[in-house]
This record gives sequence, C-alpha cells and structure tokens, in this order.
Amino acid sequence: MDILNPELAAKIADNLLRIEAVKLRPDAPFTWASGWRSPIYCDNRKTLSFPDVRQLIAHGLADVVRNHYPKATVIAGVATGAIAAGILVAELLDLPFVYVRPEPKKHGMGNQVEGFLPQGAKVAVIEDLISTGGSSLKAVEALRSDGAEVLGMAAIFTYGFPQADEAFRNADCKIITLSNYDNLLPRAKAIGQVSEDQLQTLREWRRSPATWGL
Repeated sequence: MDILNPELAAKIADNLLRIEAVKLRPDAPFTWASGWRSPIYCDNRKTLSFPDVRQLIAHGLADVVRNHYPKATVIAGVATGAIAAGILVAELLDLPFVYVRPEPKKHGMGNQVEGFLPQGAKVAVIEDLISTGGSSLKAVEALRSDGAEVLGMAAIFTYGFPQADEAFRNADCKIITLSNYDNLLPRAKAIGQVSEDQLQTLREWRRSPATWGL
C-alpha cells in the first residue's frame, strides 16, 4: 500500500496519537474482536470530534481522489467508520455519495449499497482503517456487484499487514493511505509515548499479529 506523501503521513500520525485515536499499550495489550492480542488500538471515528484533525484528513483523502482517481463520479464510504469521512470528501469534491453496509439489509429493499448508484458509476471508496482488508474488500465487491467500476480506495490508516497487501492485489483494487504503522512508530518514540524496548515489541507484533502474545 502506498501513502499519499511522507510529510502528511507524519502529521496524521502525530494527530492520531495526540487525540488518542491511536492508543499504544505494548505492556497491557488490547484484545481485538478477532481474538488477536494487540499492543495497538485505532479508532479513527474519534477524529470527527476534532475539527482540525477531521479537516486535515478530509482534505488529504480528497487529494488522494484528485490525484489517483480523477475520473471518480461517486464517493462511497464503508460503514460505519468511514461514512462521515466519505461525506466530507464528497462535499469537498462536489460529488454524489453512497455508503456500503457490511451486509445487505434483512428487511425493506435488502440494500447493501445505500444511496443512488448509477450503473457504470466510477467509484472512489473511502475507508477509515485497514487491518486484514477483508471488510474493506467486501464493500468493493458489493459496489462491483451493483454495477459500479471501483477505481480504488483511500484510507486514513493501515497497519500494513502483508495479508492485506495481498488481498488488495488479488482483488485488483488500488489503495492509497494517508498514514501507516511504519510512520506511526517513530512518531510515538519521538514524543515519548513508547520506549526503545516497547518500540521493539510493537515491531515484533506486526510480524505475526495472529500469534503474538500467545
């Protein structure tokens, strides 16, 4: 996965750490819904509560669309974490917006893609966080099933797992992120949030997150 630019990546990382959208606890790990034990927890929905941060992110994501998906005719947000960010991007670009549910509704029209999506629409997808890539790519699949051409995805942050890179390659879906784990760690060390030993622990976790801490 590529980042938009290194300077912005560092600035995004600094802000995620400052507002505690990203929390690092190498000595008291979190447990993810998947069951993985993790020294990091990222909740980018928290950025919406800070106007300066949400504007920085919105403009960064809009720049991804302008620079990498200039033919986009629709912006799609992945529910629920990227709905608000996607709307902000759509507003900046003056483009229509839809959002994609994790699965089709079990009542009413049974929609998975909510909003008006014309056949053949060229879609840029907005996501808040990439872990393994599974839920993000389900949204891409749903958009394609509804007749859209997915130009690619723009995300706020990625852990940079190799399996995510492989999943996006296999799905033939380009992805650009604003920041990533490799940018975050040195920033956390620079501001004193983690020690050198803890930094090493954080690097070890990324090598094998499914078995780390067992």
